[in-house]
Amino acid sequence: MAGRRARTGRGWDASPPRTGDDASDPPRPRRGRRGRSEEADAVESPAPPRDESEVAREICLRQLAVRPRTRAELAGALAKRGISEEVSAEVLDRYDEVGIIDDAAFARAWVSSRHTGRGLARRALANELRRKGVDGEVATEALGELDEETEADTARSLVERKLRTARGEPDAVFRRLVGMLARKGYPPGVAIRAVKDALAAQSAEAAEFAEQIDADALADAEGELDRDNRLAE
Repeated sequence: MAGRRARTGRGWDASPPRTGDDASDPPRPRRGRRGRSEEADAVESPAPPRDESEVAREICLRQLAVRPRTRAELAGALAKRGISEEVSAEVLDRYDEVGIIDDAAFARAWVSSRHTGRGLARRALANELRRKGVDGEVATEALGELDEETEADTARSLVERKLRTARGEPDAVFRRLVGMLARKGYPPGVAIRAVKDALAAQSAEAAEFAEQIDADALADAEGELDRDNRLAE
């Protein structure tokens, strides 16, 4: 029927029937999603590979943002990220030139900070600098700024602080405190004298025990044992 709407598969077609010239016109294309070619053109092309030197510089700067690093530490970080030795050396040489990395300054700051903050002695500090890849001569120069008098004063301060809360017989306290200083890198002579002097000032009982300690003889014996242990390692 002319006056009724034609029914389609999705409901009633509300468009008027085509008559005359309109009936012969080709069907208009439906508007929908873009064709496959248009979608392909819209896909972004992959980013070009980044320059290896640029990547190496970014790695170094991220490492240095956390704390100062030695050249050896940065070289290790670059190697772990797959940076070639040639590019690594080029970037690190440039950082050396402009002062971004400075092993001598790092060593001086490390010695000052770790001695003041943790009470570490020269031997312990030397081991830490070696593990961080600092050259032996550079480390020796930095450690030279920590003289024997300063080291002995720090040892006494450490003992006095620990002695305030120490419990037990004087001989047990003596061994614990000497061991504490030894772990921090103090030589046997420095450690034994520091603990002996502190005990002598603590109480009559501790002073009596301290009087019986032959610091020189004990230091020599401990020193020989320490040398034997290092040779065995």
